[in-house]
Amino acid sequence: MKKIVILLLSVVSSIAIAQPTSHDTIVEGMSIERLARIDNRIEQALKDKWFPGAVVLIMRNNQVVYQKAYGYSDLEKKTPLKQNDIFRIASQTKAITSLAAMMLYEEGKFQLDDPVSKFIPEFKNIKVLSVFNESDSSYTTQPAKSEITIRQLFTHTSGIDYAAIGSKPFNAIYAKAGIPSGIGNNNGLLKDKMKVLGGMPLSHHPGEEFTYGLNLDLLGYLVEIWGGKSLADFFQTRIFDPLEMRDTYFYLPKEKHSRLVPIYEEVESQLKKVTHTIYDNVDPSYPIHNGTYYSGGAGLSSTTEDYARFLQLFLNKGQYKGKQLISRKTIEMMLTNQTGTLSTQFGLGFQLETSVNDYLSPASLGTFSWGGAFNTTYWADPKENMIAILYTQIYNSHHREIGNLFKAMTYQAIVD
Repeated sequence: MKKIVILLLSVVSSIAIAQPTSHDTIVEGMSIERLARIDNRIEQALKDKWFPGAVVLIMRNNQVVYQKAYGYSDLEKKTPLKQNDIFRIASQTKAITSLAAMMLYEEGKFQLDDPVSKFIPEFKNIKVLSVFNESDSSYTTQPAKSEITIRQLFTHTSGIDYAAIGSKPFNAIYAKAGIPSGIGNNNGLLKDKMKVLGGMPLSHHPGEEFTYGLNLDLLGYLVEIWGGKSLADFFQTRIFDPLEMRDTYFYLPKEKHSRLVPIYEEVESQLKKVTHTIYDNVDPSYPIHNGTYYSGGAGLSSTTEDYARFLQLFLNKGQYKGKQLISRKTIEMMLTNQTGTLSTQFGLGFQLETSVNDYLSPASLGTFSWGGAFNTTYWADPKENMIAILYTQIYNSHHREIGNLFKAMTYQAIVD
């Protein structure tokens, strides 16, 4: 990968201009001097104890334009964070599961509007929550108006909620049934928990609302059914190996344990390493365990460079180094809004920049994005042929706005 050396230059003028000056260093149409503003903002965030460290990676036209690690991996040991350190990417797993499923779609394994029950009978007679009794987690239901379709899993419109991080009623309902959030749950098998999920009520009738939930864990189990192997094996052989994603795993090999970035949280205005359990009683060191649960919604750990390769596949219309992993037309469909005018504009695996929400950010129409529970974020802009990734590892952060600040400072550096 081409590396660009970042030169931190003295500020010679307080006037911000849109066009480059004769002193600017321009790489792939981006001003390195203007990108250096990211340094100042992240360094300030470190001083304000938003997080101990961060890694950023910006690519344009298939080239690395800006790449840097800030602060510390281990704050107590003063271990500098490295560009190739490994982060828990949590919900960034969802897009990879979506790609896996659409690879199998191209093989004729399913149609998007097939009912889930066609492949998992436990989802045949689904019901919708009517009344929830908070005192004992009991509830009443009503029959759903329709079955859940596979398309609704991609778009979080099925009515399936989240365990541990979802709504209060479903936190309780799923906990009582032993259904995990997927964030770091190591034990058991995905198929067993997803079959139990089939007997749980929905938060609303399928297709009527956007409810962020365990949809991609369920889609991951469908990938196992259609692909005939575990989700981990399918990812490795069909996605990670072809894309040369050598540091992305559900459970890290022993020789890479030392590269896993610890999780921190703010305690009385100080950053402290998380040693207690998180979410639904999860050990924060879960990526170094020898687990068996492959959560398609939240289970992976990765690096910024690996995830950039994954995103570049979409900007390259499904090709990587001359090999077509997925077709251009399937990519186009995945990046087409599937949720109409619902509150969250979603394609098949990504949130999308559309005419409905375009006023919210400088990103171009068609930009696709998402993030992870430990304050990791990414987006890819097909119009600008640009990828931007920012990774931290912070639990229950009050400062998730760093992602939007990073986005603004990335786009302001475009000069052509």
